[in-house]
Amino acid sequence: MLFPFPDSMETPVAEHDHDPTTARTGGSSTATATPAPAPASDHANRRFETNWAISLFGTAVGAGVLFLPINAGLGGLWPLLVVTVLIGPMTYLSHRALSRFVCASPVPGEDITGVARKAFGEGLGRVITVVYFLAIYPIVLIYGVGITNTVDSLLVNQFHLASPPRWLLSGLLVAAMMAVMLAGQRIMLIITQWLVYPLILILLGVTLYLIPSWDLSVFQGAHAPGDFLMSVWMIIPVLVFAFNHSPAISQFSVAMKHEYGDRASERASVVLKRSTVLLVIFTMGFVWSCVLALGPTGLQAAKDQNLPVLSYLANEHGSPFITYLGPAVALAAIASSFFGHYMGAAEGAVGIVRSTVDPRGTKISDKALKTAVAVFIFITTWLVAIANPSILSLIESLAGPVIAVILYLMPMYAIRKLPALEPYRGKISNVFVTVAGLVAVSGIIYGLVS
Repeated sequence: MLFPFPDSMETPVAEHDHDPTTARTGGSSTATATPAPAPASDHANRRFETNWAISLFGTAVGAGVLFLPINAGLGGLWPLLVVTVLIGPMTYLSHRALSRFVCASPVPGEDITGVARKAFGEGLGRVITVVYFLAIYPIVLIYGVGITNTVDSLLVNQFHLASPPRWLLSGLLVAAMMAVMLAGQRIMLIITQWLVYPLILILLGVTLYLIPSWDLSVFQGAHAPGDFLMSVWMIIPVLVFAFNHSPAISQFSVAMKHEYGDRASERASVVLKRSTVLLVIFTMGFVWSCVLALGPTGLQAAKDQNLPVLSYLANEHGSPFITYLGPAVALAAIASSFFGHYMGAAEGAVGIVRSTVDPRGTKISDKALKTAVAVFIFITTWLVAIANPSILSLIESLAGPVIAVILYLMPMYAIRKLPALEPYRGKISNVFVTVAGLVAVSGIIYGLVS
């Protein structure tokens, strides 16, 4: 059954001359028992918003950024140019819609799993919670494997040390990342900044470093119309995943509700716009600089050798310095992306327990449940990092369509069905996001079966 949010929640930008506590609780009798968000006002907490914009950027930019120029550039320059123009609006509008879905709830602190159950009913909401968890959790496991392999390779190849016991190395690395998450959201945002700012500088530095090597003659080739459309279709899913920060959107939206109350959706849109601009400028700038410097031949050679783009560039340019940038980018990208994906996986796990074992929230306290989930994720991530299974990449690929559906299509369905989201109906942006989502999902499925 669709939940009829109160009228105060049905406008994109709320009025501010009423009692903020009542407005945010729908005037329920439990208002005094539920901690309300900070009172709404016209202020904007710039530091708070910047921290979240950087964190969302870090969630999106994983270690795959080192292969992104190869995966995105092999389809051709003109298709890449078209998708570059499209990916900014696609990223911003889809993540904004998902954030609006979470912000629409009048209940303070309610994340995407709780909103889904109330919006679509317990049955469908429970299914969404399970698939949400199953789509994000394998990526957390992959990052445990990835950071272990990256540090091990760095110690052996760059520092010429003996490879440490894998169980010890993986345990220390996973524990370090988990410690950041358990230290609290404020600490996580600070650590993410420490990781992401150097990451941005490295991406910018490589982008500028490669400019003298650009070969603009690669634009002289032409695609047949059929090949051109096929290339665009195949590149879109690559960039959708490269720019995806949906695992952090739920907790980001909850934090926005706590900070801004009824203005959460409005300010969340501003932050999401900033994170999208950062992604387009620095990530796509890096992609284009690498593509123009390597050309089709270099991109294919890097793919054939299964080398990250920085490793291939180091070999081509004879620059040992670039060789060290690869592990630095990978470590910063993996850690910052782990934080965002952990938030999504943890809230999915909590949502599953709440919806199945303890629907009323009376058997297990929030603290005990979150601790149990943290222990579960730590142990499983550690064990998988030790085992280093090859099946994880396949699982991640299978989770791709689910992530795209949750990010692009579920919010559009919610806008059509939920009274609280009625003000957002009839917008051309909804049509754009729906079509983009269908293109992305179909492209992912085609890539899996072909």
